[in-house]
Amino acid sequence: MAFLPFFSLFLFGILSSSKLVFAQLPEEETTLVAIGKELGLTSWGLNSSHYCSWEGIRCSSNDSTVVKLDLSHGGLQGNFTLISELNALKWLDLSYNNFQGSIPPALGNLSKLEFLDLSYNRFGSLIPADLGRLTNLRSLNLSNNFLVGQVPDELEGLVNLQDFQIFTNRLGGSIPTWVGNLTNLRVFTAYENGLGGSIPDNLGSNSEIRLLNLHSNQLEGTIPDSIFAMGKLEVLVLTQNQFTGNFPQSVGNCKSLSNIRIGNNNIIGSIPREIGNVSGLTYFEADNNHLSGEIVSDFAQCSNLTLLNLASNGFTGTIPDLGNLTNLQELIVSGNSLFGEIPSSVLGCKSLNKLDLSNNRFNGTIPRDICNTTRLQYLLLSQNFIRGEIPNEIGNCVKLLQLEMGSNYLTGAIPPEIGHIKNLQIALNLSSNHLRGLLPPELGRLDKLVSLDLSNNQLSGTIPPAFKGMLSLIEVNFSNNLLTGPIPTFGPFQKSPNSSFLGNKGLCGEPLSLSCGNSDTSDRENYHHKVSFRIIMAVIGSGLAVFVSVTIVVVIFTMRERQEKTAKCAEVIDDGSNNRPSIIAGNVFVENLRQAIDFDAVVKATMKDSNKLSSGTFSSVYKAVMPSGMVLSVKRLKSMDRTIIHHQSKVIRELERLGKLCHDNLMTPVGYVIYEDVALLLHHYFSNGTLFEFLHDSSKLPEYKPDWPTRLGIAIGAAEGLAFLHQVATIHLDISSGNILLGASYKAMVGEVEISKLLDPSRGTASISAVAGSFGYIPPEYAYTMQVTAPGNVYSYGVILLEILTTRLPVDEAFGEGIDLVKWVHNAPARGETPEQILDSKLSTVSFTWRKEMLAALKVALICTDSTPAKRPKMKKVVEMLQEITQN
Repeated sequence: MAFLPFFSLFLFGILSSSKLVFAQLPEEETTLVAIGKELGLTSWGLNSSHYCSWEGIRCSSNDSTVVKLDLSHGGLQGNFTLISELNALKWLDLSYNNFQGSIPPALGNLSKLEFLDLSYNRFGSLIPADLGRLTNLRSLNLSNNFLVGQVPDELEGLVNLQDFQIFTNRLGGSIPTWVGNLTNLRVFTAYENGLGGSIPDNLGSNSEIRLLNLHSNQLEGTIPDSIFAMGKLEVLVLTQNQFTGNFPQSVGNCKSLSNIRIGNNNIIGSIPREIGNVSGLTYFEADNNHLSGEIVSDFAQCSNLTLLNLASNGFTGTIPDLGNLTNLQELIVSGNSLFGEIPSSVLGCKSLNKLDLSNNRFNGTIPRDICNTTRLQYLLLSQNFIRGEIPNEIGNCVKLLQLEMGSNYLTGAIPPEIGHIKNLQIALNLSSNHLRGLLPPELGRLDKLVSLDLSNNQLSGTIPPAFKGMLSLIEVNFSNNLLTGPIPTFGPFQKSPNSSFLGNKGLCGEPLSLSCGNSDTSDRENYHHKVSFRIIMAVIGSGLAVFVSVTIVVVIFTMRERQEKTAKCAEVIDDGSNNRPSIIAGNVFVENLRQAIDFDAVVKATMKDSNKLSSGTFSSVYKAVMPSGMVLSVKRLKSMDRTIIHHQSKVIRELERLGKLCHDNLMTPVGYVIYEDVALLLHHYFSNGTLFEFLHDSSKLPEYKPDWPTRLGIAIGAAEGLAFLHQVATIHLDISSGNILLGASYKAMVGEVEISKLLDPSRGTASISAVAGSFGYIPPEYAYTMQVTAPGNVYSYGVILLEILTTRLPVDEAFGEGIDLVKWVHNAPARGETPEQILDSKLSTVSFTWRKEMLAALKVALICTDSTPAKRPKMKKVVEMLQEITQN
């Protein structure tokens, strides 16, 4: 029986161990419930489920201890010191909340912690030295807070750190030397602080650092060779500091380096020829330095180069042969001392979007093949010594948004072919040259142009009346020429200062306050007669429009009782019988689609709930697969009025007119079907879904996650579609991200356009309560004006732009009671938050350029969502401001 004492001890040990495990569970749950109460996590502990299944919690499979706590994006605030009692915790993410005050030193007790993210909060005070006790920590992110003081030396104990991010704080002092001793360091971002001193000489020499971003500090000294030593660096951003010395030749060690941004410093010397070894180079920005010498031809070996910005330096010589750079999109070398002909090799870069050679010493003539680069949108040649005539082939640059050739020695006449560049919007500047001859009336076709400067030339003749076609002009300058005759009575001309026309002895009329005699009086009388005639026609047209609109609504929208009858028809169809509803009318507007679309199949598809894709304010959308295999999106209009349908012929005419409403960014119907009292509108099917799904539904995100340029493209596309609607006097009734469809390559298509044409409350055809739009997008003035307006459309678009920038929902409980996305953004300064804290950090932290562009787009969104309608810009101006972002 000697084994009994041993067995008893063994059994006691098992029981004791088991008792210990079970004792831990209630204790850990008690701690979690206390944390939940402190942070307002009301869902914790309310049901009988095990705490390991509570939101944001993951437990160990062995003993049910909490190993991961993810409470990010919760709008949380309060004291979370109790978290330090979760001894087994390895992962803690409290990012994107409203925590403030000091970071609890007690977090240093979490000895097993490997991941700590406290970014995007409102923490102030110092970084606690106690965090240095987290010796297992691999990732530490304290970014986007209000932290002050220096980075404590006690963090030297974080020997396993791989990812160290402290950007956008108020930190001072210097970068600690111990950062260079972190052998596992891969990512170090400390941009937008007040750091001074130099980069430690050992940073990178002991680790395979991949990303180093230190822009917008007060760092000085030279860029150390050590950061290139291991050859693993992929992204280097040092812009807006005070670095001096030469750019290291050791950059050639890093073949995978894709981004080099060293602009706005005091770097001297030439660019090392070893840059050609950096085969992965995509962006090279070194503008606003003191670089000199020639631009090295070795850039031509960087086959992936997309952007080369060497502006505002001291480069001399000619531009080397860069013709092999098929991916080059932007070449910016303005503000140097470069000379020679405009390089033909650059014109061979088929992807070139922007060519900025301004403020140099280029001579020679403008090549006739200047427009061989079919994607060119910005051609900036001002302030050089270019001579000769502007070639007629300039008209082939059909995608140009900006053409600047001022302050050169150009001669001859202005080519009328410039009038073919219909996309020209930002500026046409031919000032301070030696141009002669008449102003070509063809320039009047530039209806998108905002700024026109033809000053300081020798142009003669009159200002053509056709210039009244420049409907978007804001700035104009004809001064110091030989022009004669009356200034056309055109708004942009009359609103310009008289300095825009001075120096032309033969010009008269407003705004010069010079009488043109009888001819002027006659012109004015003719003008007033024309205006009166237009007013009369507008009144007649408005009356007809009201009549047509009322008739259309009578035809389209049905009594709710008859919808029940349609539902019964659905049951008959689903039973497979031949008693299908009688199709009254149907048509396909696109000739080559007529054979592929079967109207019976369209009707049948809308009878099945399984085919329903979405249900909006005015319609339900169904997916319909045709027998031919073609897939359609079918919109079934909802009944708004209780009026009996009649006058089908008028609604058919209206629908066919809609089919002719053509714009690249509008989703217009390709056909329609009318049966019983139901109207179905046929559209192309977009498999990428809506912008709302893309931004907010993670289950529908594509494998390719679009970057900021793609999001900006979506924003511009949606704005262009909406601007076109306003141009054709159509106010959209329901602008939301759910009504922005995404086509191929994420091309934005504004949907629900036909609703705006068929149902217009401003003409008395519907109630404002039915058409005010989607919740979260409705402008505040609709509550009292009871009228849908163009400024209201701009407000709704501004909400969409905020969604794109923040990836936040228009209405979210996290904002607080009565606060929507617009108020949350506008109130950021009152909360002590910077604009950077509003943006989606997954994009804004990728590069300085993306961040800068996002901040510029945020300004546009803020203007669009101004509480005063009169202060909001027109949609056409919104398009211009967004396109200017891509330019800058």
